[in-house]
Amino acid sequence: MKTPKINIADSQEPAFGYTLSLISGKWKLQIIYHLSRNGAVRYNELQRMLGKITYKTLSTTLKEMVNDGIVLRKEYPQIPPKVEYSLTEKGQTLWPVIQEMCQWGEHNQP
Repeated sequence: MKTPKINIADSQEPAFGYTLSLISGKWKLQIIYHLSRNGAVRYNELQRMLGKITYKTLSTTLKEMVNDGIVLRKEYPQIPPKVEYSLTEKGQTLWPVIQEMCQWGEHNQP
């Protein structure tokens, strides 16, 4: 008998599900981390920081984060086009959570 897959968004704790929907995935926490540490960053620079992330994956992930109000995309009217990504105020409030996660890892890693 197969165990049904639990949908986090359908959790009885809607705040928990909402939070996970904003930070879930392989790259979102890393993007928040790099933007917190480096401020406004251009696309290619962010891609280099992340390492082995494809153009499509980074583009899709950033669009999701912009739509969720976590990341700000600022486009400058110049040629060649210049676009920078940074954390919004809402996104900056996730930094203390990430710091706590890092401290937990430091204390509990083997």
